[in-house]
Amino acid sequence: MKILSSVLVASAIALASGTAAFAARTDLVVGVVLEPPHLDPTAGAAAAIDEIVYANIFEGLTRIGPSGEVLPALAESWEISDDGKVYTFKLRTGVKFHDGSGFDAEDVKFSLDRARAEDSTNAQKILFAAIDDVEAVDPATVKVTLKHPQGSFLYNMGWGDAVIVAPESADGNKEKPIGTGPFTFQNWAKGSSVTMVKNPDYWGEPVALEKAEFRIVPDAAAAIPALLSGDVQAFPNAPVGDALPQIQSDPRFKVVVGSTEGETVLSMNNEKPPFDNLKVRQAISYALDRQAIIDGATAGLGTPIGSHFSPANAAYVDLTATYPHDVEKAKALLKEAGLENGFSATIKLPPPPYARQGGEIVASELRQVGINLEIIPLEWADWLKQVFTDKDYDMSIVSHTEPNDIDIYSRPDYYFNYQNPEFNKVIEELNVTSDEAKRKELYGQAQKILAADAPVGFLFQLPKIGVWDAKLEGMWENAPIQATDLTKVKWAE
Repeated sequence: MKILSSVLVASAIALASGTAAFAARTDLVVGVVLEPPHLDPTAGAAAAIDEIVYANIFEGLTRIGPSGEVLPALAESWEISDDGKVYTFKLRTGVKFHDGSGFDAEDVKFSLDRARAEDSTNAQKILFAAIDDVEAVDPATVKVTLKHPQGSFLYNMGWGDAVIVAPESADGNKEKPIGTGPFTFQNWAKGSSVTMVKNPDYWGEPVALEKAEFRIVPDAAAAIPALLSGDVQAFPNAPVGDALPQIQSDPRFKVVVGSTEGETVLSMNNEKPPFDNLKVRQAISYALDRQAIIDGATAGLGTPIGSHFSPANAAYVDLTATYPHDVEKAKALLKEAGLENGFSATIKLPPPPYARQGGEIVASELRQVGINLEIIPLEWADWLKQVFTDKDYDMSIVSHTEPNDIDIYSRPDYYFNYQNPEFNKVIEELNVTSDEAKRKELYGQAQKILAADAPVGFLFQLPKIGVWDAKLEGMWENAPIQATDLTKVKWAE
């Protein structure tokens, strides 16, 4: 009995120690599908950059919260002039960048002037186009004067593209990001992972995690074993594919299907024949069976869209009936366009499963109306160069995950090569309108113009399939911005 009691006591101690050790856990491995091309959110369009560094390493004047709300960040408060053109930001004091240099109004001025400069490499330079002047009034005060009122200005300042950087370290942020956030960059093992650790000198509420590793796991074949083995404890955007029911039935995991800002579209090069012909673009839209694409590319979890707008937005207009699936109508339009026998083209697909799997289905559907697509899979960096930057493509599939980004169709050098003066006029009016009712009306007009003009094939709103350890708290359910914000994440005790 004495020996047995000792064994029981030892077992109890071991169990208690194990429980205490788990309760004290402060590390986390997060799975991400895409490796970022670099780590500077002010110099690249890839969502994979913000997924890792937004709110964790870098911060802006404002930040976007889990419900899409605008929250204070490096600016603790602000005042807006009666005419809506002057924003006076009161900055937090005692803030330091991760290299120990101090943060003040001059860093804000540098960052905003740099982003809007003529030679700016900021992928969202248009966010700063309304700025007329930035003045560092004193170390803790910045005055931003706009050319005209802009209802979305505070929201725009919360994008990853608008984070504040220091002149001393800005040029090195692609490889060694230095921000003011609650985590500091530790290491980037190219092709494998990005690691960050807790910032002991953070100005705000300290994070619970001591260490976070973002591990690149590109597909379900690798993601499922990583989850089941515990090597990865969280996938904010899980590439689980057909294995989703298996994961949902496992009590070790929490599965949350939320919404994103990711309008997933069949991109077309509108300047390149035959995509410069409206009838051809309309024919393609009629040929698409959205539900079949959603079932195959998102396990049925995507939400159909008929224009470039999130169904979760209050200004959303349901335009999915504009081009119902109609093979005969598609063939008739191709005939009217002088392409009765169809045509051949290429479709360049980036790595995400929704694109690769969706591309296979789209190619099959277009084949039914005589359009033969050569599928060309590209790595993310190659897609960014060939399709997004060089516009060397016919068609593609990608999710545009930037929030409220319907204005991209008005940009003269955007990769769609789409031009519509009527649409541009609506966007121009939207940019100077602060009244919410009027903005909603203008958003509706913009959606209807795009739906009718079919510059792309509107497919679905990308779902956010989050899978993480059931004991993990603070992960975002939805994705109002392209970020994996770890600032409130912790292990339950």
